[in-house]
Amino acid sequence: MVLSLVQDECGQTLLEYGLLVSLIGLVCIAILALLGERVRNLFVTVNSAIITR
Repeated sequence: MVLSLVQDECGQTLLEYGLLVSLIGLVCIAILALLGERVRNLFVTVNSAIITR
């Protein structure tokens, strides 16, 4: 019984994909948290330059 549970790999791939997606999500959130203010300032600067022309 225990041996058959160890050898069963049906859900293993789905779990790996789930972990990969969650890791990518965490990296995206971390990047936005670190660079968010800089990106916002860049858009404000570009928007101001467009409006003044």
